Amino acid sequence: MTIIGWIILGLLAGAIAKAILPGAQGGGWLITLILGVVGALLGGFLGGVLFNVDLGGFFDIRTWLLAIGGSIVVLLIYGLVTRGARRA
Repeated sequence: MTIIGWIILGLLAGAIAKAILPGAQGGGWLITLILGVVGALLGGFLGGVLFNVDLGGFFDIRTWLLAIGGSIVVLLIYGLVTRGARRA
């Protein structure tokens, strides 16, 4: 998959992860893009290490599920880190 494919996948996976998680996470589309791409990479890495599942092409359902799952994990971590910053 090309870098443009990763960016599009990350943006969409990050947006889906934000829609799935309850609450108001901060950040605009740029943060969503960054968290989505990081989440897609994390999901692909963990899928390969833990479940021996490789990433397929852009339209492969495994790729999307791993990317969305990784984005949810990254978004949860981001929410925990920034929650303390909003109180101060």
